[in-house]
Amino acid sequence: MTSTPKYKKTAEAVARLTPQQYHVTQNHGTEPAFTGEHHDNKHTGIYVDVVSGEPLFASFHKFDSGTGWPSFTQPITKAHIKEKLDTSHGMTRMEVRSTHGDSHLGHVFTDGPEASTGLRYCINSAALRFIPIEEMEAEGYAELLSLFDKESKETPTT
Repeated sequence: MTSTPKYKKTAEAVARLTPQQYHVTQNHGTEPAFTGEHHDNKHTGIYVDVVSGEPLFASFHKFDSGTGWPSFTQPITKAHIKEKLDTSHGMTRMEVRSTHGDSHLGHVFTDGPEASTGLRYCINSAALRFIPIEEMEAEGYAELLSLFDKESKETPTT
C-alpha cells in the first residue's frame, strides 16, 4: 500500500502562483536582489515551498549575507532539498530545488558562515512562503515546533 505524499506539486497550486513566483519556481528564474519580501524578514518561523508546502528553512538558520536574497546556513531537513549542477550563465554552481514540488529555489554556495556549516543557501523570496511560529500549528507544521525549543536551549544568552 502506497501513501500519498504529504507535500506535492498540483496544478491548482501552480495556478495560484503570482507571475513572479511562477517565473522563479517553474522557469528557473531569479528575482532582482533586495526586492523579495523575505529578504529582511527577522521574524521567527519557517519558510516553506510556495508550491508544495514542504518545510525548507527555519528562521534560526537565516543570516544576512549582504547579497540581496534570503540566505540560510542549512535546510530544516535535506529530504526536502535536492541539488542539481547548474552550468547556465557561464558559471558552475549548485542549484537548489524542492524535492516534492520540484520548485527552483535558488543556489547553494560554499561561502557561508564558517562558524556554522560554511554554506550559503541563497534563496529567492518568490519561492518561499513564511509561516510565523504562532501559526505553525494551525498551518499543519506542529511537528516542527520542537525545533525552536531545541534551538532556544542551544543558543547562548548574552
